[in-house]
Amino acid sequence: MANDSQKQTDSSQKVIDRTEALGHASIKRLLFEYGGPAIVAMTASSLYNMVDSIFIGQGVGPLAISGLALTFPVMNLSAAFGAMVGVGASTLLSVKLGEGDKLTAKRVLGNVINLNVILGLIFMAVMLYYLDPILYFFGASGNTIGYAREYLQIILYGNVITHTYLGLNATLRSAGHPHKAMVLTIVTVLLNSILDPIFIYPLKMGIAGAAWATVIAQSVPLISLIVHFCNKRELIHFSKDIFIPRWNIIRDTIAIGLSPLCMQAAACCVVIIINKSLNHYGGADGDLAIGAYGIITKLAMFCVMMIMGLNQGMQPIVGYNYGAAKYNRVKHAFKYTVWVATLFSTIFFVIAELFPELAVRAFTKEPRLIGLSVYGLRVSSAFFPILGFQIVTTALFQSIGLAKTSIFLSLTRQFLFLIPFLLILPKYWGITGVWFSLPASDITTSILSTIMLLRLFKRLKKSGESVTIASA
Repeated sequence: MANDSQKQTDSSQKVIDRTEALGHASIKRLLFEYGGPAIVAMTASSLYNMVDSIFIGQGVGPLAISGLALTFPVMNLSAAFGAMVGVGASTLLSVKLGEGDKLTAKRVLGNVINLNVILGLIFMAVMLYYLDPILYFFGASGNTIGYAREYLQIILYGNVITHTYLGLNATLRSAGHPHKAMVLTIVTVLLNSILDPIFIYPLKMGIAGAAWATVIAQSVPLISLIVHFCNKRELIHFSKDIFIPRWNIIRDTIAIGLSPLCMQAAACCVVIIINKSLNHYGGADGDLAIGAYGIITKLAMFCVMMIMGLNQGMQPIVGYNYGAAKYNRVKHAFKYTVWVATLFSTIFFVIAELFPELAVRAFTKEPRLIGLSVYGLRVSSAFFPILGFQIVTTALFQSIGLAKTSIFLSLTRQFLFLIPFLLILPKYWGITGVWFSLPASDITTSILSTIMLLRLFKRLKKSGESVTIASA
C-alpha cells in the first residue's frame, strides 16, 4: 500500500512539474513540446478525413464524392458541439491548473463526459428524424441523396463515440499528455486507412463501409482514453464525485467553447449556401461542382488542421500563463505561433497555385470533376497566406477565456463577410463568384482581427491590469 501511494504521489508530481513548466520554460521549446504532437495529431486527423474521400472517389465514383460533400454541414455541426465541450473544457482545465485549482480541474473531466453523452444523443436523434429533408435543403439531388443518406446514418449512430473521443483527447492534452493524445489520433487514422479499403473493395460495402470504418476507428482509442483516466496515479482521473453536474463548470465550459461552436455552426451555414450556389450556377455540372468543393475543402483543411494543431499547442501555454498573470509570455507565445502558422499557410498557397491538378487527382480520375476542382482551388486559395494569422488570433482570445471576443471574430468571417459575398458575387460572376467569395472574406476578416488584437495588447501592457473572463 505504501509503495502504491508513493507511485501515485510521484506520478502526480511529474504532471504538476510538467504543468508548472508552462510558466517558466522556453516558449519555443514548450510550443514544440505541446504543438508538435498536436500538429501531428491534427494532420493525422485531416488525413483521416481525406482517406474516406479518396477511397470513396476512387472506389465508388464521382457522384459519391458529391454525396459525401453534402454530409459536411451535418458533420460540421456535430463537430461544433464536440469542439464546444472539448475546447471549452481543455481551456478551462489549463487555466485552473495555472491558478493552482487542481480540484476544479479534476471536476472538469467528469463534466466533459456528461456533456458529450447528452449532446451526442440529442444531436443523433434530431438529425436521424429529419435526415432526408435536411439533405435536400443542403443541396442534394436525386443522384446524390442516396450516397449521403447511407453514409450519414451510420456516422450519426456513432455520434456519442465521436463526441466523447474528441472531448477526452482534448482533455488528455491539457492534462499534461500531448504525446499520448497524438499517438491516439494517429492510431485512429491508421485504423481508418486499413478498414476503408477492406470494407469498400473486398467486402463491397460501398460508401457505408467508409462510414463503419470511421466509427470503428474512433472506438478503439476511446477505450484507451477511458482506461487512462481510470488510472488513479494520474493527477486528473475519474472518481465518483467528479461526475456530479456542476453549473459553474458547465457554464464556463460552454462559454469558452461557444467560439468553436459558433465557428463550426457558421461553417455549416456557409457550406449550405455554397452547395446551393454551386448547384444553381453550375448548370449541368451542378452535382460535380459540389463534389469539387468537397475536394477543395479536404485539401484546405489539411493546412487548416495543422494550424489548429499549432493552436492546441499554444492553448495550454497561453492559458496557464494568463492564469498566472504572466502576460509577456502570453504575447511571446502568440507571436511565435503566428509565425509558424503563416509558414504553413504559405506552403499550402504555393502548392494550390502551382500544383493543383496533382493534388486533385488523388481523389478522382473524372476529367470534368478535375477541371472544376483545379480552378476552384486556385481561386479560393488566392490569399491563403494571411489565414494563419487570422486563425491564431481567434484562438488567442479563446485560450485566455475571452469568449465574447473570440465568438465575435469567429462569426465575423462567416456571417459578416463571407455569407454576404456568397449572396452577392455569384449574381454577377456565376460560379466564379462563389470561389472568389472565400479569399475576399479572408482579407476583410484579417483586417478586423488586427484591430482587435492591438486593443488586447494595449490592455495587457497596462501596469497591474488583470483581465478576467467576466470582463470579456
